Amino acid sequence: MIIERLAYASPWRRVAPSAKAIFAGGAMAAAWLAVSPAGALGVAALVAAVTVLGARIPWRDYLRVARAPLGFLLVSCLSMLVSVTSTNGAPQWRLAPELLPQVLLVASRALALCAALLWLVLTTPLGDLLTLMRRLHCPAVLTDLMAVTYRMQTVLGEAWTEGLTAQQARLGHAGRWQSLRSTAALISHLAVQCWMRASALQAAADARNLDGELRFLAPHHPHQRRHGALALIAGLGLMLPAAWGRWA
Repeated sequence: MIIERLAYASPWRRVAPSAKAIFAGGAMAAAWLAVSPAGALGVAALVAAVTVLGARIPWRDYLRVARAPLGFLLVSCLSMLVSVTSTNGAPQWRLAPELLPQVLLVASRALALCAALLWLVLTTPLGDLLTLMRRLHCPAVLTDLMAVTYRMQTVLGEAWTEGLTAQQARLGHAGRWQSLRSTAALISHLAVQCWMRASALQAAADARNLDGELRFLAPHHPHQRRHGALALIAGLGLMLPAAWGRWA
């Protein structure tokens, strides 16, 4: 839940989500238009600086959130440097250093795309994102599933914390094997609890005669047009140098 906590604490939370989506889209377009790893890394560094300095996201929390996608990107780049050939029907594995320029370009673009996505989610709560998706006419089933999954994640996170605290109070994690046993018991208990809570949500929806999409109170953004214009200018400012480098 660290992403949602940072999004609600960001001073740019009140900025119109459409404007933040425009800037994120411009950053993604600039990443795809970049023809060199240096250009894509420049886009990634600029967007990350805007997120940390402009949106005031603590850099430690930013690195904590980015750790998982960066690890996945590193493993993907290492796998792309390995070439598999067939010799006499047997596969042969070898390193392919000649693919390094292409791998660097792909990795730098992916890094810039990841920075743009982190900018959007770390400054926009999920409720605002769902409202924006509905304005863009996304399928109602998709937004409803996102809302229900978010709610279940919150409930299960609280249940996990309470269960872990109760086990620790009863010395359930005194040793390595005892800790593994207690963790397995807690996971099995949460699986049953998740099923029961999902059934309770379905029963509550049926009791209210729910036959359509979920309703949410849309936030009001009085300066939406001004925010959108500034975001468009900033997005074009990222795209134009990348496009000029491609066309030149």
